[in-house]
Amino acid sequence: MKLYIYKGCGTCQKALKYLNEKNIQYTTIPIREQPPTLEEIKTMYTKYGLKRLFNTSGQDYRKLNMKEKLQTMTDEEALILLSKNGNLIKRPFTVNPFLVGFKEDEWDNVL
Repeated sequence: MKLYIYKGCGTCQKALKYLNEKNIQYTTIPIREQPPTLEEIKTMYTKYGLKRLFNTSGQDYRKLNMKEKLQTMTDEEALILLSKNGNLIKRPFTVNPFLVGFKEDEWDNVL
């Protein structure tokens, strides 16, 4: 499992604790410095839709006025933006399996 996280994120810390308690192997990747690839984001998009991929409580989201910008952007433009700015992505973000955010029941069902 690839686990994109931000070290200062409380939700990411909960996810790490969960994975460690379940003895699930993972590799962490700093989401700000190395955002998920466009391909990974597109896979997540097909599973969750666009809205769930954005970290709507993040400073970059507010600073860039993304709530309004998303109304005029195509989904493709939004996905490309996410692949270039890890601060905009809801975290944690996992690959193999694909999960976004940490909801324990959802993780229990998938893992």
